[in-house]
Amino acid sequence: MRAHSPFRNVAAVMYREYKIRITSFTWLFYDLALPAFYLLLFGIGLNTAFTGGVAVGGAVISYNAFFLAGVLSMAGFGIAINTSYGFFVDRDNGIFYEFLTYPMTRGEFLFGKILFSLCITTVQSAITVAIGVAVLRVQISLPLLPLLFLANAVCTAGWFFCLSIFALRIRRNDLYNTVINVAYFVLMFASSIFFPLDNSPAWLKILAGANPLTWHTDILRYLSVGTGEANTVLLQCAAYAVFAVAVFIGGVRALRASA
Repeated sequence: MRAHSPFRNVAAVMYREYKIRITSFTWLFYDLALPAFYLLLFGIGLNTAFTGGVAVGGAVISYNAFFLAGVLSMAGFGIAINTSYGFFVDRDNGIFYEFLTYPMTRGEFLFGKILFSLCITTVQSAITVAIGVAVLRVQISLPLLPLLFLANAVCTAGWFFCLSIFALRIRRNDLYNTVINVAYFVLMFASSIFFPLDNSPAWLKILAGANPLTWHTDILRYLSVGTGEANTVLLQCAAYAVFAVAVFIGGVRALRASA
């Protein structure tokens, strides 16, 4: 029997992820439409509350402009959750072990899932940014727009590796959902997604400063509306790169241990 090429194997995994998404309106809504809904709902509501704007890194911007990066990072995290959850479901119903008998490597299987996540993240980012510009009048730094999409895709891949560790290691459905939901809310609210950290309590600044979701958000905020100090953002890029490599190694080990 002729072995399939790596490209066809990766494409097959991506096609399966695509079929799963389009057969579930809820997943498609969460991946693509919900972030824009959050941006409109919270953006319009809180923008009227912060009439004087939001001070970030010495600059004052509208809350809509501030919150756009938060929505993008939150959505990337959500896409990583949905994609990594597929590992848990596949292993729970036995399909994961059937995949391991197919003529494809574990790397091709993993890469197919990651590549699909990056495609979804890019589409979602484009939709959210377009609505932010057209409806909320957020002024985007156009020269940095390709870097914005690329950074969000790369950061989403990092979260996918991180969350895949839990999806592959945890056996019980109730425990898995509890861990993921607690992690989601703790990371989200102990970050710079919803509010600037300049005037926050010292303990919150420490927690948020060590939170990869803060790094993710601040990087996107710098690339979208240009707020923040370049040196700080570069340090956050380096920190996130270390985080991504660490969770990549952990995710590969979890994948091998689950075989």
